[in-house]
Amino acid sequence: MQDHPTPIPLWRQLQGAASLLMAVRDGQSMTAALEDVDGALRPGVQSLGFHTLRWLGRAEALRQQLAKRPPPPEADALLCVVLALIWREQDAPYTSHTLVDQAVEAAKRSEATRHQASFINGCLRRFLRERDELVALTEKNPQAVWNHPQWWIDRVRKDHPEHWQAILHANNKRAPLILRVNAQKTTQAQYIQALAAINIEASPVASQGVILASAQSVPSLPGFAEGHFSVQDAAAQLAAPLLLEGLMPHRAQGHRLKILDACAAPGGKTAHLLELVDGDVTALDIDGRRCERIAQNLKRLDLQARIVVADAGEPEVWWDGELYDGILLDAPCTASGIVRRHPDVRWLRRPGDIAQLAAIQAQLLNTLWPLLKPGGRLLYCTCSVFRAEGDTQIQTFVANHKDAHLMPSPGHLLPQSGVAGPVFPDNLLREHDGFYYALLEKHNA
Repeated sequence: MQDHPTPIPLWRQLQGAASLLMAVRDGQSMTAALEDVDGALRPGVQSLGFHTLRWLGRAEALRQQLAKRPPPPEADALLCVVLALIWREQDAPYTSHTLVDQAVEAAKRSEATRHQASFINGCLRRFLRERDELVALTEKNPQAVWNHPQWWIDRVRKDHPEHWQAILHANNKRAPLILRVNAQKTTQAQYIQALAAINIEASPVASQGVILASAQSVPSLPGFAEGHFSVQDAAAQLAAPLLLEGLMPHRAQGHRLKILDACAAPGGKTAHLLELVDGDVTALDIDGRRCERIAQNLKRLDLQARIVVADAGEPEVWWDGELYDGILLDAPCTASGIVRRHPDVRWLRRPGDIAQLAAIQAQLLNTLWPLLKPGGRLLYCTCSVFRAEGDTQIQTFVANHKDAHLMPSPGHLLPQSGVAGPVFPDNLLREHDGFYYALLEKHNA
């Protein structure tokens, strides 16, 4: 706990975190909402916001115990932020009494909550007096226990009956910082040694990944400006090797591989492809601003790709008519596998989103498949744990495309938090987000 004075008053940070929660409740992503937060305030607000969204289910259940009728939205958001921070004393970033005092100060300092300051004070002080009893009452509420919406809990339980609890548990853990070394500039062992030289503890994961023991400022890490590494989760690092492995015989015949990275932004997988093979790679994305990030990332890494701003579902607009050796389709999805890194996702999604996104995924698969050469490979992936966006999607596609052969693939990788956490038989790594991979090879029908 850190009760020493901070340059920015805690009450201001609590106000910012409450604003973030209100934005998420209104359907805005936390990433977008953070852009509206003053730069000096942002780190503290982000930290409190992440903590709040990880424990929002518990906080809302506790607020219902303390006040059956919800207060106005601004006061409710502030109250829920503080309850999320203090409900479990050992996890609180500050002492409970400091948080309560600063919450009351935050309420008094805002026109929107000034008249609710005494109500917030009364609720929080009652919680401190009756903490154990109130927390025990919320244990009957699945949303409080698992900190996910009820429909999400039900869906994960249906899709993964043996592992649903482990998945939800992993989602509430903090994700570590994981890097992918640039194989053209350094090696995994060399980079871990470079970190050790400045007393940063790190360990290897997969063939090119490096897990940092504690969070660091990425631009200040050695070799950042020189392009020695990129930030990328260990599960996402499997994409490029999976696609390229079966295409290497084509290269042995002197053929220069032609590869499409559809839905490429912000370019992590594009860069990985280029680090591993000297081929013609097209990075395609519908979002022009995110395509600028692809260009920036590739420039730092000294890599080159053809970057195209267009809809992958409309190849008549951007395709040159020449078939691809390989296609990487990292399809739009619910992002249900990356909740550790984006705790707002679970509160932003609605049950109908799964079917809507699955329809988009199916359309992209059907549209891009004809652009692949016979003998070529398409790697379909999503950062989702929902089977509708993984196994079910691919089984339907293969059933409807007699020329599509499903190769040995990782399938659903369930989120895992470190060696001490649950270990699943189909997981290749010990620390990664939730992902799905299916590798399809095109045969003559």
